[in-house]
Amino acid sequence: MSEGERPLDLVAVGRAAIDLYGDQLGSPLEDVASFNKSLGGCAANIAVGAARLGLRVAMLTRVGDEHMGRFVQETLREEGVDVSHVKTDPDRLTALVLLSVRGADTFPLIFYRERCADMNLGPEDVDPALISSAQAVLLTGTHLSQPRVRAASLAVLAAAKASSTKVVLDVDYRPVLWGLTGHDRGEDRYVASARVSEVLQEVLPECDLVVGTE
Repeated sequence: MSEGERPLDLVAVGRAAIDLYGDQLGSPLEDVASFNKSLGGCAANIAVGAARLGLRVAMLTRVGDEHMGRFVQETLREEGVDVSHVKTDPDRLTALVLLSVRGADTFPLIFYRERCADMNLGPEDVDPALISSAQAVLLTGTHLSQPRVRAASLAVLAAAKASSTKVVLDVDYRPVLWGLTGHDRGEDRYVASARVSEVLQEVLPECDLVVGTE
């Protein structure tokens, strides 16, 4: 399929979650009493942002077979994102993040992503026809952090290479999601890791655009 014939501008692959933002600004997360729910996950947020800019976007991810999974799909759909490749996982829950705004530079957050649905995306979920139908595909670093979802990301990369689809990598580096910090350090944005560097270096030569965490 030539670039001019491709029906999609972008396929976003990666995290799709629920963000619960604390209503009490300036409070420690443990003192927050109420939260506001919104769509979260870097890939889902990028998909929405691109759709709002007028691009034709599809999302490839997994959500739980429950209320929050339906919320993710409905929100993406309402924003104009194609959700026909958002898989419903029968066994795992949609990921959840609790966040607060403590100060101008302090944003405590806790990731609830143990065995979450989007990290169960596998190679069998990747349809090469979807990848070849897009001008570009977005991959994220978090979806390289565990074997199964990494295999899915590499399958996307192979399909993109075979169809001359451009590849964008959002490093999306969250040390806690690589098991490098405790759960209470979810806001940490950098921890040096030879393992993370090795994993990223494998895919960087195949990417057309790389975006850092900061």
